Amino acid sequence: MSTSAAPAIPFALRGEFIELDKLLKACGLAHSGGAARHLISDGQVRVDGATELRKTAKIRAGQVVEFADQRIEVSAS
Repeated sequence: MSTSAAPAIPFALRGEFIELDKLLKACGLAHSGGAARHLISDGQVRVDGATELRKTAKIRAGQVVEFADQRIEVSAS
């Protein structure tokens, strides 16, 4: 099983962190904030390899967020 099926989506932070639901929406993986929160509460999103259930978890530079076959690599701007 390959974890690099799709190219990573780079995301440059504009501050210290971004909340997980806002990151999914900003990267186009959820069409709305409500949809993003549903995906998270349903256990479909992983942060650094672990399932994340906190909708507003603070995502910082260096972390990797995965949903389905998509991978977001977060970096400092």
